[in-house]
Amino acid sequence: MDPRSQIDDVAQQLFLDQLEARPLQAAQLGYREYLGQLPDLTPEGRDRRRQRLVGLGARAEAVAPAALDEERRITRVLAIQRVADEVGALEASPERYTVTPIPQTGLAARLLVSLPKALLRDAGDVDAYCRACARAPAWLEQAEELLASGAAAGLAPVRRLVANAATQIDAYLELPLDEDPLVSIALPPAGEGKRGELAALVRDRVRPALEAYRDYLRQEVLPGARPDAEAGLCHLTGGEQEYQRLVAQHTTTQLTAEEVHRLGLDLVGELTEEFSQLGEKALGSHDFEELTRRLRSDPDLFFTSGEEILEAASRSMARAQDALPGYLGRLPRTSCQVLPVPALETENGDLGHYQRPSHDGTRPGTYWVNTANPRTRPRFESEALAFHESVPGHHTQLALAQQLEGQSQFRRHTSVTAFQEGWALYVERLADEMGLYSGDLYRLGMLSFDFWRACRLVVDTGMHAMGWGRDQAVRYMLDHSALTPKNVENEVDRYIGWPGQALGYMVGRLEIRRLRERSEQELGDGFDLRGFHDELLGHGALPLTILDGVISRWAERRPASRAGGQSHG
Repeated sequence: MDPRSQIDDVAQQLFLDQLEARPLQAAQLGYREYLGQLPDLTPEGRDRRRQRLVGLGARAEAVAPAALDEERRITRVLAIQRVADEVGALEASPERYTVTPIPQTGLAARLLVSLPKALLRDAGDVDAYCRACARAPAWLEQAEELLASGAAAGLAPVRRLVANAATQIDAYLELPLDEDPLVSIALPPAGEGKRGELAALVRDRVRPALEAYRDYLRQEVLPGARPDAEAGLCHLTGGEQEYQRLVAQHTTTQLTAEEVHRLGLDLVGELTEEFSQLGEKALGSHDFEELTRRLRSDPDLFFTSGEEILEAASRSMARAQDALPGYLGRLPRTSCQVLPVPALETENGDLGHYQRPSHDGTRPGTYWVNTANPRTRPRFESEALAFHESVPGHHTQLALAQQLEGQSQFRRHTSVTAFQEGWALYVERLADEMGLYSGDLYRLGMLSFDFWRACRLVVDTGMHAMGWGRDQAVRYMLDHSALTPKNVENEVDRYIGWPGQALGYMVGRLEIRRLRERSEQELGDGFDLRGFHDELLGHGALPLTILDGVISRWAERRPASRAGGQSHG
């Protein structure tokens, strides 16, 4: 096999590995062959996957980069890094000590939130979905066995998050059967006749299994769980090393936790002055404490209904969509819809999040926005949130990646936190250049979100590397952002249950901005912002180290002129 074919095969095998390891995501993307499966939590399954990954990594390492074209060289490096990240996660086995109500890291939450988002197209798909539901009892027993093995090794989850996960299951079990998300999933016309069978399966097998898992959490896990004061990984044996691995994975840099912490502190200091200056224009005050008090307490600055929240999100996205051709040459073919976050996710959930379109474009991308308790949802933050999650943020980047022609499926669907979240945070400021904010108050919301992401660098590292307790993290974010107290608590709990992920946002944004400024400086009048964005998004999600070289080569191919300013499309 020639080197190009070999790296293509490695990439395809890695893509298939991702689908097999994450069948719930695969089902959401429309890969029907994974509909009947749940992730394999058994030690045997994890060992088999580790051996498979190590073999693929060795095959990628063995390919000489000089024998590959530029895109395949990128694929080779990305494959090697992905294998290292996945093997590291398998060896750490965070499922042994992680219980949360968020689906990214909470197993019961994954069942309740992710499984009902499967894309079902015919009666065969419905049968496969029923098989996945039927596997839930054994799967939850595997989850219990993982927690028991963690406890035997002296590893324990955080008490507050265990309690929140149990309460989430309580809320699920209180739902009438016809409102159960596992039962009320959208069925195709050919499968609608199977809903009664599905309801009986959920009633007789899935619900009792979730009730038993909830009881296990409360009776067996909760008594030995960690208190708020020991929320960080550094309180676990080997936790400091595991956290540094996660810092490297989510930032794709060599930054230490201490360096990230200092970066966050510096950014918070810089943003305070900018926030005060804009606050004078928007609210007539430059005092930071006065501004945050007003932004948190003035009822006129908050929504009054869920419908208002959805309408505001849709309007913001539509404005961005109209302006997008001036800033991107290639545009997504797949549309984006705005939907309310399902009820089970609202209490401990985020402000909003994005779900990719199906791989064939038959289901659009989805901006899920939290509409619960609307009088706690600030109007002034709604536009920055919409730009981040939909257009020109996650939807634009991820939909473009999925439609890359001539690129491997591995590259079209790979995830890199620092790139994806860095882009989405970068466009919150880009939206200001695009003239998308409705006024200074909404631009203040943009700065509030910058504070939020800068604070993340401080509190995530503070808890997991420096021993901060949860209360200290909450207090820091209350003192240095305009987020409401409930949102701050939800955010801090997210960082506890998903260590390191929150670091990718600001680290990625700063690198994208650095690469843009460097290109502007090098190219002068020859700089084209649309071209820069097209190149940035034209290769799928990339580690920041690879992205630097991609942008350098793009700049080298363009004629440079230093006669005047920059062309911004």
